[in-house]
Amino acid sequence: MRQDLSERERLQPVWAQRGYSCEIWIDPPRQIWHDSVHDVDVLLHLIEGEAQIDLPGRIVRMHPGDEITVPAGTRHTVHNCNGDPARWLRGYRQQAASANA
Repeated sequence: MRQDLSERERLQPVWAQRGYSCEIWIDPPRQIWHDSVHDVDVLLHLIEGEAQIDLPGRIVRMHPGDEITVPAGTRHTVHNCNGDPARWLRGYRQQAASANA
């Protein structure tokens, strides 16, 4: 768990500058999230484990240290590919504050 926290501490300010939140996410062994769709861009960084993300027209195999952005509205499936938990940093693009606020 300490690795999760140190990665979050390292990447959170960088992601904030890019306009993303940054939270730790842990998928149990062999977890599959079928046909997910988000209203905003999602940034994923794999800390530990192996994962696969199925996107329209391509499959991305992820290893520790890999990062991918899933654009808003993109249907995707995320697989934890082994018998151990997959540990991620997951961030959502923050909506810009209204200029009239």
